[in-house]
Amino acid sequence: MNSSEEIAVSGMSAGRSAMRMGPAELVQAAAMARRFYLEGKSKIQIAEEFGVSRFKVARVLETALERDLVRIEIRVPAELDAERSDALRARYGLRHAVVVESPADVEESPDPENLGEVAADLLGELVNEGDVLGLAWGRSTIHMAAALDRLPPCTVVQLTGVYDAGTAERGSVEAVRRAAQVSGGDAHPIYAPMLLPDVATAEALRHQTGIARAFEYFDKVTVACVSIGSWEPGISTVHDMLTEEERAHYSTLGVAAEMSAHLFDSDGRRVGRDLGERCITVKADQLRRVPEVVAIAGGQRKAAAIDAVLRSGLVTSLVTDTSAADYLMAAGPNPKPALNRTDPDGI
Repeated sequence: MNSSEEIAVSGMSAGRSAMRMGPAELVQAAAMARRFYLEGKSKIQIAEEFGVSRFKVARVLETALERDLVRIEIRVPAELDAERSDALRARYGLRHAVVVESPADVEESPDPENLGEVAADLLGELVNEGDVLGLAWGRSTIHMAAALDRLPPCTVVQLTGVYDAGTAERGSVEAVRRAAQVSGGDAHPIYAPMLLPDVATAEALRHQTGIARAFEYFDKVTVACVSIGSWEPGISTVHDMLTEEERAHYSTLGVAAEMSAHLFDSDGRRVGRDLGERCITVKADQLRRVPEVVAIAGGQRKAAAIDAVLRSGLVTSLVTDTSAADYLMAAGPNPKPALNRTDPDGI
């Protein structure tokens, strides 16, 4: 995940300009550069070794760079796009933005699986011992959990119910168990659907012992991992769980995106708040108080939805792909910095 610097030091093929240096100068410059860049010695140490002043060492090192005797290359793994990542982070005021190369079939692949692999590495950096890690339902979070190979000891809690209770063992429940197994911490899964038919049923489920215990951890979550859905079939679990009449109703409210059963318009404002009363999910205000909320979402079909959720101020970090990143960099006016964590509704 981190950038690495490769120092190439060569006295034999130093380039045309460096050949203007005499052979003794070349050998000495190469030796000093090797001590400084590869061996980590200070300029004072090098000066003492060669019997010159540290100012002379500084001039030699500067000349070595100018004349191509030393080449410094900053490299990241091939699948990461460092330039887009930094630009996206700055545009949305994120704490972290990691952009990976889109697969060839990106138009048909929302949330490519490699997003989960990179997100797993990112969580390995962000989670500290004693943290409470929250995982919301989503294919990308499930892929992320499957790719986890390191986490410090932490508690893992499920932040939403599942898309289909009959597949819980293969979905977010298993993701919570997997993360807890890797970390060696406690797991608090939720064996309940995300969306219930009415408010009364949802309220009753929230008071069931296992679910209530998970809910008790929501205000303690320090790192949360969430997915984002576009308001269209197959790209939003909530959209797919509703009836045609309900979909039409929420569409009239201008829904552009969904995250953890919370709906957003294109400006990042929450709409259709009544839906949350029927859902087993973390509240939006609770997410807003989580220090680190990492969203995993990519692909052209999700790009507009990602923009909407980022404008909500709920997300602090993003793992996405180049296809979505290109859209985001050109999407509308600059948003408010996400790290302000302000509610676009002012509520």
